[in-house]
Amino acid sequence: MTENIDHDRLFKELISTFFLEFLELFFPEVVKYIDPDSITFLDKEIFTDVTAGEKYETDLIAKVKFLGQPSYFLIHIEAESGARPKFDQRMFRYFARLHEKFDVPIYPIVIFSYESPKTIATNKYEINFPDLEVLKFNYQVVQLNHLNWRDFLNRPNPVASALMSKMNIAKTERAKVKAECLRLLVTLKLNPAKMQLISGFIDTYLRLNKIEEKQFQTEISGFIREEKEEVMQIVTSWMEEGIETGITRGIEREKNLILRQLNKKFGKIDGELETRIKSLDIEVIENLGEAIFDLETVADLQMWLENFSEDQPTGN
Repeated sequence: MTENIDHDRLFKELISTFFLEFLELFFPEVVKYIDPDSITFLDKEIFTDVTAGEKYETDLIAKVKFLGQPSYFLIHIEAESGARPKFDQRMFRYFARLHEKFDVPIYPIVIFSYESPKTIATNKYEINFPDLEVLKFNYQVVQLNHLNWRDFLNRPNPVASALMSKMNIAKTERAKVKAECLRLLVTLKLNPAKMQLISGFIDTYLRLNKIEEKQFQTEISGFIREEKEEVMQIVTSWMEEGIETGITRGIEREKNLILRQLNKKFGKIDGELETRIKSLDIEVIENLGEAIFDLETVADLQMWLENFSEDQPTGN
């Protein structure tokens, strides 16, 4: 089954939370000339491509001050989960329109997170004539499928811990990489919210099958005791979250089943009644599932709901 993953949200959340760490990992030279206390994130910008009839929005724009200077510049980061035709042109259009609006220098970055193709992504857009170079627009590229996760194994950086899960990984190494991502994470001693953000990112992109799960357990069994215990705490939280999510989905499925049965029996019930049924506790839904065969009309249904509500205890 193909799982729908909101790649844009995950990458925006990761990079905006660990913005400086992202720059330190991939663009340490930039960190040297920015004021780290000046970073502010701007609202997304929406651009309309008149020729294609489509709307595009920027992923992440940070306004930062040059270190020791009063002037600002923008760092524009796009996170791309797929290889798109003419993406270089789009990056230039983003640049041109951002420059027109804000009239400050712009440092453009793209992070490509797709697994394929493995060909090197372009990092520039040019317009040339035989006798004239009109335009040479360059942008920085982080192409994860060209990076070896082992090169980041000992980098004390939360972004490294997360993004190793999307780097060039052999299928036989998936369990090992997941274990190493978590090992690096627990050594960083982040607060619980940031730990959860990164561990969730890792688990989303490295979902293991049963064979890989056994390999994963073998990998973490070799960690030192403290690291092993902390990694197991993360794994336990995943399991608890998975059980809770499974229960919630099961309840929703049961409610939807009851609604389909009611609509089939009485015709489409009105929205107010549907909302009321969706808000019922699971115990009430189960009782309604048993009573549905005795109900003849929508009025019977409404009366049953009223009577059942009256029968419920109101005290502690």
